[in-house]
Amino acid sequence: MMNHAVTGLYAITDARYMPEAQFLEKAEAALRGGARVLQYRDKGDPLAEALRRRQQAGALRELCTQYGALFVVNDDALLAKSVGAPALHVGAEDTPLSTLRAQYGRNLCIGVSCYGSLEKARQAVREGADYVAFGAFFASPSKPLAPVISLEVLRAARAELHLPIVAIGGITEDNAGALLTAGADALAVIAGVFAHAHSESAARRFATLFSHYQEKS
Repeated sequence: MMNHAVTGLYAITDARYMPEAQFLEKAEAALRGGARVLQYRDKGDPLAEALRRRQQAGALRELCTQYGALFVVNDDALLAKSVGAPALHVGAEDTPLSTLRAQYGRNLCIGVSCYGSLEKARQAVREGADYVAFGAFFASPSKPLAPVISLEVLRAARAELHLPIVAIGGITEDNAGALLTAGADALAVIAGVFAHAHSESAARRFATLFSHYQEKS
């Protein structure tokens, strides 16, 4: 049975920090360190680089199965289908959830980026999203132009929404606690894990934070 839980460290791949020769090695390091969700985010040309993308995504799916983690494909439903990914993440302005559900059914876990908008999140919930993501909460090296939003958005979402909430954007070991206290179920991290030479250790430090805050709650 596939694991569809959206909780804990949500690691997102990025070619800038993961050269092709080290790509799978670093991804597996994050899983060994305790990542519970791993998203394949690749901004290469879907047509010109289709083979590489399919090979990498397929290999990540196998690794996630091995480690009992949820594998997510970012913004490419066809790729997700071709490698048998159990989950897909889309932007709020991308293909409507109703269309994705009609094409792929309820077995596909679908997450939606809502940025700083509770209304986008409400719409995503109405259309059947399995989880929603908010951010950026802090200045992000991966998306330097992304507007930074208030923790109040996260607190309000937690009070109103009854599905997993993912926080994203500039998350570090130092600021992660504020997000967990405000109600995030999962923390989506790119540079905080993969920019480190030892991604396993970085992931483990994040995973330990979840254990600490769960004990306090």
